[in-house]
Amino acid sequence: MSSAYSDLGRPPLSAASLARALVRPGELWTEVRVVSSTGSTNTDVAAAAADGAAEGLVLLAEQQVAGKGRLGRTWISPPRAGLHVSVLLRPGRTDPDGHRPVPPARYGWLTLLAAVALRDAVHRLAEVSAAVKWPNDLLVGPAGEPATGKCAGILAEMVPDPDGAGPAVVLGIGLNVTLRADELPRADATSLALAGGTCTDRDPLLRALLRGLADWYGRYRGAGGDPVGSGLAAAYRRVSGTLGSEVRVELPDGGTLVGRAIDVDDDGRLVVTPADGRPVPLAAGDVTHVRPAC
Repeated sequence: MSSAYSDLGRPPLSAASLARALVRPGELWTEVRVVSSTGSTNTDVAAAAADGAAEGLVLLAEQQVAGKGRLGRTWISPPRAGLHVSVLLRPGRTDPDGHRPVPPARYGWLTLLAAVALRDAVHRLAEVSAAVKWPNDLLVGPAGEPATGKCAGILAEMVPDPDGAGPAVVLGIGLNVTLRADELPRADATSLALAGGTCTDRDPLLRALLRGLADWYGRYRGAGGDPVGSGLAAAYRRVSGTLGSEVRVELPDGGTLVGRAIDVDDDGRLVVTPADGRPVPLAAGDVTHVRPAC
């Protein structure tokens, strides 16, 4: 019979120890659940949200068999080789600190907020090069080298609030931690272990990520979702690997836009200047960084 401890390089997570560290009165995280396997943590948390679960629910799966990505993509993860976590946020409600609901137009910044928290946690603990590719990918590389390998993805989904407030948001994050080369889901992917990360222990990585998320979400709520007033816009520009790059964007309508990514606007949209010089704000798209020819 297999055991969660059969691979000592991939020990299981403990819901009890995580809850002791993260669930505190008056703070964001209210419950931590760990399951051995599920189809998608985002799907499970969305169902909990529809049933009225409190803001701050954290769900982790040791394995996902139908993980959800952008543009309808799905993927499977090996057991205990990564972090597969979804959290429930309710920015459409007045929070316990009296902060007013965040306008839905500013919800786009929640993906970028999660990206900032994830990048900083990985860079600090694993000591790898790390940068964010708009809107939802974390790129990493060995320390001192360019961050080019996809190591994580983020998916935000809105769920109707059962009490009629603004939509709830489920934020899902998948981080490759100890995946080996033959376990990677795609050719351009990597893991913290493959990038030479000095920390591949999922427990401290998760704690740092969730604490960073809570900190940035508190600033975001306190500023009414204003990315400038909260400092989030400046933080995102600091960690972005997309801004200043030549990009090719595959658009949802099937079109393609090629140009230089120059900024993110107040709604979290990527602003790209094509060859004709007229900036175009993009709310969605699949971005490829175009490297100059040698």
